Amino acid sequence: MSRTFFVVRRRPHRTVALALAASVAMASPAVASTTGDNTEQLRRLARELVAAGAPGVIARIDDGHGHPVEIVEQAPWTRQDHLLTATDEYRMGSNTKTMVATLVLQLVAEGKLTLSDPVEKWLPGKVPNGKAITLRMLLNHTGGLFDYTEDPALRPSIVGRERQRWTSAKLLAVGVKHDPLFAPGTKWSYSNTNYAAIGAVLERATGTSLANLVRDRIARPLGLNHTYYATDSTWRGPYAHGYERDAAHMPPEVPVWFRNFAGTRRHGHVDVSGNDPGWGGAAGAMVSNAQDWARFSTALMSGKLLPAAQLAQMRATLPIDARQPDGPGYGLGIQTAATPCGTFWGHDGGIPGYLTTNITDRAGGRTASVLVSTEFWAEFETDPKLAKATQAFQSAVTCAMFGKPLV
Repeated sequence: MSRTFFVVRRRPHRTVALALAASVAMASPAVASTTGDNTEQLRRLARELVAAGAPGVIARIDDGHGHPVEIVEQAPWTRQDHLLTATDEYRMGSNTKTMVATLVLQLVAEGKLTLSDPVEKWLPGKVPNGKAITLRMLLNHTGGLFDYTEDPALRPSIVGRERQRWTSAKLLAVGVKHDPLFAPGTKWSYSNTNYAAIGAVLERATGTSLANLVRDRIARPLGLNHTYYATDSTWRGPYAHGYERDAAHMPPEVPVWFRNFAGTRRHGHVDVSGNDPGWGGAAGAMVSNAQDWARFSTALMSGKLLPAAQLAQMRATLPIDARQPDGPGYGLGIQTAATPCGTFWGHDGGIPGYLTTNITDRAGGRTASVLVSTEFWAEFETDPKLAKATQAFQSAVTCAMFGKPLV
């Protein structure tokens, strides 16, 4: 949803790769700090992020040497709802795409799918021009499909005012009723409809639900006890509460149809953590926590989840910005960018109440996760102060992951 980080978005955006690459570059990192100095700086920056308006912050950084650093800060007014901990579950938004792409590539390795399969093969008659759109195009956002999250039909679900069961097929139908953005394979443009189609293909090819596929192929084998594909608003463990501004405090830049969230009012905010994320579907309905996602990232990038050939296909990237062919890139459900501190891989996500980023190095030996428990300010670029504090914290986290803290 945000232009600073990726989410289940409805508008053009900057991805996490672009945002982090820019913010880290501007920060001019130095290498000569100790681990202790780094941890204290991270805690200070997290406190500044809360002071700038974030209801809560969770971060976990593992530089591959010693014990991971965990940072938790929250605004005092949120404590009557929940005392935030480093192990809390939270909504992952579009980080979901990395896990869904992993499922596709597992089936490719097993010979059940090929990346060159046209979507028409699996979803006959469901996608206009489906013979020309391949699974690879869906996974790397070159399919040209309109983004379903921009359709007015989704607005009541996004703000939690409507509870309906959004299946992959229903979300796909919303997206494809609009004209395509461009001819398949000719451009790159982020669209959640691509992953709605992928979700429908996975269910058709396997005869089972996305929730079961995530559970049986990734969560259980890796022992991810807090990772699941959400099919309703239910949480399975202690969770971070997510908040958005209430209607009276919503910035004027936010359109009227996104100004009135369902949920309990608190300190000029609405607690949106009880709202159903099902409208995110295969594009954004995952729930996890920082520890689980680090284990997933390590398993993925080290080759535990995918054979070498499929991992190489995932890492085959296209430029996010055609004007920067050597700049940040997008592969199959994964992003990458070079920074002065190192080249990271990962994704980000945003769904009301939850702005998340998960990154790792190429081998999966280093991992980092960040949650900021409010998101619409980034979606609509309404809070420069919060944006600046978030970028400063993200920059420090990125460099700390590579053992190169900012000073």
